Amino acid sequence: MDLGLLVLRLLLAALLCGHAAQKLRGWFGGAGLTGTGVVFESWGFVPGARMALTAGVAESVGALLLALGLLMPGACAVVVGTMAVATAATAPNGFWAQRGGCEVPFWYGAVAAVLAFTGPGSWSLDTALDLPWASGAAWGPAALVVGLLAAAVPLAARARVLRGRRTLTLVEDGGTEV
Repeated sequence: MDLGLLVLRLLLAALLCGHAAQKLRGWFGGAGLTGTGVVFESWGFVPGARMALTAGVAESVGALLLALGLLMPGACAVVVGTMAVATAATAPNGFWAQRGGCEVPFWYGAVAAVLAFTGPGSWSLDTALDLPWASGAAWGPAALVVGLLAAAVPLAARARVLRGRRTLTLVEDGGTEV
């Protein structure tokens, strides 16, 4: 079981690092901060480049902590929150990834949540340092709640931006402000 948890943590961390590198550096076919910022703006996250930087840094930090098995509830909360925002942003495209849907961020967030419930396993810095949050049933729900609450902040700001855009579009189309 411990080897399986290590492999799962490392795989998720590698994928998160790849996505962070796409945003932050433009590697692996990514658009970098400028291009990703444009996409984030279109999704209602303003300012786009700053939000792309925030997402990329969160993915990088979450990935590093997951790979090390260090501060696992916090690492999982960071990934759950970041992926909840990404899931909400891509959900209008449906679920499946080939249509630009939310499948990938949903899956990454779900795996992070599962790891929060299971703990990192014995091959982790949490265990090596004898940190109390290496495992325990209470840490899973805590990481999930903290991650989702953190996601609520950018999602609420996005909702305001999108409502403003709808109002502006209605007024521009000759309607009245709603």
